[in-house]
Amino acid sequence: MWIAIFGAVLLCSGGGAVYLVSRIHRFSFIEKLGEKHRKLSWLASAGLLLLAGLFGFINVWSVMVVLIHLFFFWLGCDITAWFIRRVRKTERKKNYEGLCAILITAVYLSIGWYLAHHVFITDYQIRTTKDIDDMRAVLIADSHLGITLDGEDFAEQMQRVQQTKPDVVLIAGDFVDDDSEREDMVRACEALGELDTAYGVYFIFGNHDKGYYEGYRDFTSDDLRKELEKNNVVILEDESILVNDSFYILGRQDKSEEQRSGGRADMAELTAELDRDKYTIVLDHQPNAYDEEAASGVDLVLSGHTHGGHIFPAGQIGLLMKANDRVYGYEQRENTEFIVTSGISGWAIPFKTGTFSEFVVIDIEGE
Repeated sequence: MWIAIFGAVLLCSGGGAVYLVSRIHRFSFIEKLGEKHRKLSWLASAGLLLLAGLFGFINVWSVMVVLIHLFFFWLGCDITAWFIRRVRKTERKKNYEGLCAILITAVYLSIGWYLAHHVFITDYQIRTTKDIDDMRAVLIADSHLGITLDGEDFAEQMQRVQQTKPDVVLIAGDFVDDDSEREDMVRACEALGELDTAYGVYFIFGNHDKGYYEGYRDFTSDDLRKELEKNNVVILEDESILVNDSFYILGRQDKSEEQRSGGRADMAELTAELDRDKYTIVLDHQPNAYDEEAASGVDLVLSGHTHGGHIFPAGQIGLLMKANDRVYGYEQRENTEFIVTSGISGWAIPFKTGTFSEFVVIDIEGE
């Protein structure tokens, strides 16, 4: 899915850039320049658009996001302005539509920047008829260290997590990214080790944690594993653990393992030996095995991966393409409840226009 989306992004960015240069050329000071220096006026138009390249100091995807939004907003303003002039039977005198497009883009992406960098707290209440002591679980996913959160930023968020007084903390994958730095990874692992919980911290790998490109970052997945274990984080890979003789935490290998090493265990195999009278929480990074998980009879499935849609309308496209069973929030199928978090950060793009950054607090109440 993401390859198709990125291909569309590249196409829209290139075509949009041509359109935007032609629209910038309509500003009066550019038109006046063109009366005497036609080529220079077009170079000036292109040069002004190249200011978007300043976002390249973040990464190339940020530049593309800015260009695509500016293109669509400018196109919308152009259509609106054309319709108004047609109704009023007037001619274009000033490039008001261009000014409006720039302002709308700036405001829209500024809000998106805030929603990506400010971490909200989202609460859920889960009730079960099973015999389990009331407890509070905190779900974290998709920190993708280095985008909106470095190691120290992540540590500050863990202080906020601690203030919620969690009984257990659950990390649902994509803790690091392919270009995360070792310093940030080590500090974030230390922050997990500093958490004070009744039942501990549990971790599953996401599709980025093991790295897609060997040697691209300055640590390996084995280094990550060692730092997590050093800080008493329990890593679950197609295995379950009975906590306090009260409830299970089952951690699945990520679906990307089907391309890496031949697959992962199915839910029937993973739950075959579990006591069905005990509450079972499943960590599965990608939310796209809902029917299988509901059929297995587990109680609660927690996922990330989608970033809640990240950039509108990517989440809706993912659903239409059936890449995910859900993009964000709560759902129940049969007797199994599902929660997808939008993530405490996001991949590559420091804006969130389809959602917001969060960590999730889940209060589970038993009989």
